[in-house]
Amino acid sequence: MAPSDVHLDRSFFGHPRGLATLFFTEMWERFSYYGMRAILIYFLTDTIAKGGLGFADSKAGAVYGLYTSMVYLLCLGGGWVADRITGRRRAVLIGGILISVGEFCLATPGLPFFYVGLALLMMGTGMLKGNVSVIVGQLYGKDDARRDSGFSIFYMGINIGALISPLICGWVGHTYGWRWGFGIAGAGMLAGVIQYVLGGKHLGSAGLHLPSTGDPEADRRQKRNAIVAVGSALGVLVLLALLGILGVFQMTAEAIADAEGWALCGVVVVVFSWLLFLPGWTPVERKRSAAVLVLFVASALFWASFEQAGSSLSLFAERSTHRSMFGYDYPASWFQTVQPVFVIAFAPVYAWLWLALKRREPSSPAKFALGLLFAGLAFAILVPPALVSAHGAQVSQWWLVSTYFLQTMGELCLSPVGLSAMTKLAPDRAAGFMMGIWFLSTSIGNWMAGKAASLYSSMPIQTLFGSVAAFTIGAAIVMALMIRPTVRLMSGVK
Repeated sequence: MAPSDVHLDRSFFGHPRGLATLFFTEMWERFSYYGMRAILIYFLTDTIAKGGLGFADSKAGAVYGLYTSMVYLLCLGGGWVADRITGRRRAVLIGGILISVGEFCLATPGLPFFYVGLALLMMGTGMLKGNVSVIVGQLYGKDDARRDSGFSIFYMGINIGALISPLICGWVGHTYGWRWGFGIAGAGMLAGVIQYVLGGKHLGSAGLHLPSTGDPEADRRQKRNAIVAVGSALGVLVLLALLGILGVFQMTAEAIADAEGWALCGVVVVVFSWLLFLPGWTPVERKRSAAVLVLFVASALFWASFEQAGSSLSLFAERSTHRSMFGYDYPASWFQTVQPVFVIAFAPVYAWLWLALKRREPSSPAKFALGLLFAGLAFAILVPPALVSAHGAQVSQWWLVSTYFLQTMGELCLSPVGLSAMTKLAPDRAAGFMMGIWFLSTSIGNWMAGKAASLYSSMPIQTLFGSVAAFTIGAAIVMALMIRPTVRLMSGVK
């Protein structure tokens, strides 16, 4: 299918047919990710006799935060590799294969297989996650009004996978053993890879070719240098792992997580210094990069609150929440389905709302401020039940359901809108890299969420939840004050 035909296609609910291929690819990737995430904290903290790893809460929180943050940090590298070596279409395929193998490694007994599986999952998600979103953007013309609506539909696909995976992987994990749950997650990603290959014909040329500088020799040199850089980076990582295994230096999950925090700060400084101050960018590109920086900070703070759903909120669900309905005691991991249910119910409403508002539609920065406000309120309402649970009582499950509802309202204001904004603000020659920058904000948020979870046993839970609420609501107020300056920096991008 020619690019122009893809842009004009309306065969999938008024959108290009290729959106369906990417919809189901991302659905199965999210099935794998959220199925694994739903049981990860329980696998880490469960006793060895019951099939877990027996980690303390502090270590489990560090490992959880390290994994979830690296998953999104490597989207930056995955976008860079796609822009220079593989192309985005092939990067998605490679990522899906790595994710499948990684899940099957987690299903294999032995601590070395666990860490190898985590590493493969990190790299696979880094290759797939950002690049599949870029391909979605390429299905539409630059001024196509369907773009935001298309991303909301795409986001609904994400949450279908997130809805069914905790029910299936969580139940299997709790009933038959955690490793069987990881195996089901791997099988889901394998189904997504097969679907992606078979449906590739509907994507036209979207994501098929490497971005070009216009100079074939420069393109070849850039690709060659990128291959050398990737090979060198992988070699250094393997060497560090071997030195740690041989005991040359001591590595702990907590120390690695702390080092990652500093590394994340360093990456942010380097990336935005390059975009804002170094030569090679036009004045308009620099202004839009400054707008990206504002949205980036707001996004990181939002995810720091939101991503505690799989860590501190999961521990609260297991240890302090009444989990019985109609006489059936359901697994704590099933709470992970609540957010996707709300997303599936309300994503079409939001998609319709943004189109219906037309000229009165809030700007992207305004939507971000609303997202932060909802995220803060979600934790504020948990402070009273946390006080009750501190005395050993079990609280109603409806407290967590209400928290997940407010988080979802914030998510729909921020996440699909952020994906769409990045595809419009990014220069064409660095679209994959800029999408990686967007997921870098999610990485930082996940790292902060993991640090919060590591405090679960050492800080009064009502203090932890109250601190998160106050900080996030404060961030919403600051973002509201930044709406007009950020809109000006976007230089005409709506």
